[in-house]
Amino acid sequence: MHRLKLPLQFPKSISCSYRALHDKTQLDSAVSLASVLKSRAVVRFRGPDTVKFLQGLLTNDVRKFGEPMDEKTSTLAPPNLSCVSERPMYAALLTPQGRFLYDFFLYTPPRPDTKLDRTGSAPGPDPDEGVEVFADVDVSVLDELLSTLKKYRLRAKVDIENMAQELQCWQRYAGNVSEKSSSVEEPEAAGVDHSGMSSARGNALGWQWFKDPRLDCLGFRGIFPSDTIPPLVEAGKETDEQNYRLWRIENGVAEGSTEIPKGEAIPLEYNLVGLNAISFDKGCYVGQELIARTHHRGVIRKRLLPLRFLEESGEEAKQNVAPGSEVIVSATGKKVGTVTTQLGCRGLGVLRLDEAFKRSGSLTIQGQKDTKVEAIKPDWWPAEWLQEHQHQSAVA
Repeated sequence: MHRLKLPLQFPKSISCSYRALHDKTQLDSAVSLASVLKSRAVVRFRGPDTVKFLQGLLTNDVRKFGEPMDEKTSTLAPPNLSCVSERPMYAALLTPQGRFLYDFFLYTPPRPDTKLDRTGSAPGPDPDEGVEVFADVDVSVLDELLSTLKKYRLRAKVDIENMAQELQCWQRYAGNVSEKSSSVEEPEAAGVDHSGMSSARGNALGWQWFKDPRLDCLGFRGIFPSDTIPPLVEAGKETDEQNYRLWRIENGVAEGSTEIPKGEAIPLEYNLVGLNAISFDKGCYVGQELIARTHHRGVIRKRLLPLRFLEESGEEAKQNVAPGSEVIVSATGKKVGTVTTQLGCRGLGVLRLDEAFKRSGSLTIQGQKDTKVEAIKPDWWPAEWLQEHQHQSAVA
């Protein structure tokens, strides 16, 4: 299907090479953008043991997908209207040692018992047939992820299907998209962008936009049939996924098993608690012991931060910085951390907090002494993250 690909009205540094702006003002003031996320693929879980299976594996509490609808959300909707679905959830699958493997955005369509059937005379099929859950996952590790899930399945009654051909993931972001679509006036449906709900077909998948479960500033996310353009995506407003990637990087958010190194990353250092990916009340899951111990110890000395790469003059760096490059104190050569992601003159890196902010302006890349590194504290960070670190430093 042909889609318009008009160039964005951004400076050459973004539209041509995706090098970041000096600040976020132009992206902040831009009209909302939408991108189909080709880096993500959709998987479906279906069967009586779906919730139990995911609950024992993932870092977040998936049980809400299996809970009965309350009075406010259980009103039967006729077949020509969409129902309110549960808000999506962000979660991760870890190694038994508590290292990151894969991330999941979990969605559940409206339950059958919340809609009238096509005759309009009765609810849909028995909900006890099992909950259906969709997940958008990193496409680069899709086959490996499916193989891993099937190894864990054992005798659980859950089907795991690759839906990459039928469904795709989209993101709406930038500008003031999250403020314009705020659901403050409808708290019972918080997280659902009603203006983007399909109301023409009474579809089974709930084709609608949801607030990104990680952060409001990331906009809205949803899965939609591959042969359709989602509601609220205007002609010419679909833009390259690299612009969404830039938006994430500037907000200090990594995504997928490349930006969050598979088998190596410690979830708390990559801020997964602040991104609503971890529940500390749900009970056991794979890798829980390290996560709980690290969390209750109370101090995370290294965290993922947005980075800006500059030349001596303060201009954007023209020399690329490879992921894996070491960030050091230029005066002493002391290692502060490592660059994990790079896009033009922007990037992400896991740095020691005491050195990252204390020595801002004096950091550089090992082997690229002319490339300066500026670490930036994201606006969404909880104040206690730095307070905990400052307290620990004072005690030390």
